[in-house]
Amino acid sequence: MDECKIAIVQQAPIFLNRDKTLEQAVLAAGRAAAEGAALVVFSEAYLAGYPAWLWRLRPGADWNACESLHALLAGQAVDIDAGDLRPLSDAAREHHITIVCGMNEIDSRFSRSTLYNTVVVILPDGSIANRHRKLMPTNPERMVWGMGDASGLRVVDAPAGRIGTLICWENYMPLARYSLYAQGIQIYIAPTYDSGAVWQATLQHIAKEGGCWVMGCGHLLHARDIPDEMPYKQMLYPDADEWINPGDSMIVAPGGQTVAGPLSREQGILYAEVDMDRIRHARRILDVSGHYARPDLFHLRVDTDERIPVEMSAGSQSD
Repeated sequence: MDECKIAIVQQAPIFLNRDKTLEQAVLAAGRAAAEGAALVVFSEAYLAGYPAWLWRLRPGADWNACESLHALLAGQAVDIDAGDLRPLSDAAREHHITIVCGMNEIDSRFSRSTLYNTVVVILPDGSIANRHRKLMPTNPERMVWGMGDASGLRVVDAPAGRIGTLICWENYMPLARYSLYAQGIQIYIAPTYDSGAVWQATLQHIAKEGGCWVMGCGHLLHARDIPDEMPYKQMLYPDADEWINPGDSMIVAPGGQTVAGPLSREQGILYAEVDMDRIRHARRILDVSGHYARPDLFHLRVDTDERIPVEMSAGSQSD
């Protein structure tokens, strides 16, 4: 499409409840589709909530709390191979839209225990076109999520355009960004837990640097969104009126102009009309992986092989 409508859903998850959050996401995707959106984006760890407690607990000293909360998170994590994303796939198919959604994903192929900070791209036929696991969890996040590989560091074709994703502070990794630029990305999607002026400036910088549309989908979370029955809630969130994360979702056009948002401390859906001509105009002046590159001086190699812990083989048999 040379023109289409895109949408960011900024809403708090039903915290630590995967199935209820999926139901909520399906309804929101339907509302966005009814407004004409071809692409609908949800935040980092939307299914079923960002483990915000990790910034307030000490992994060594608060062992019991960390253990109890991690068990709850793991119990509500998404098992893609088991079909946990079927409601979103069905919604994408029903409404003929592309859905991008962040989640806590559990590894069901090998250890069946490790969690990953994952974002998926679901096409209008309901298929999962890409699964990207966060390459480097940030600071205390490393006590919650494993490190992903580059097998999902891909740009995929969707009806709305060529789309790719980097999660939160992955967007501060210049080589990761460049790998998406070099694949001809048109709509750059950044699901995040970050917020504020510096993050907003980062999204504008990426739009200028990459000459692409940028969707920064923030994770909205208020203290009232944390269920009262969650262990240690009163210790971690004693202020019932606290905004744990304001969201700050926004959409930026190629070149750096903000066209929607930032949406702060409120739930809603941001929309923008994408015009691909703006990408061509921006890259006429600055195409960092094209005419503004110097491949004779700089070369980036990305290893996209999937990293697996074990390969089982029955061996060969001779006659």
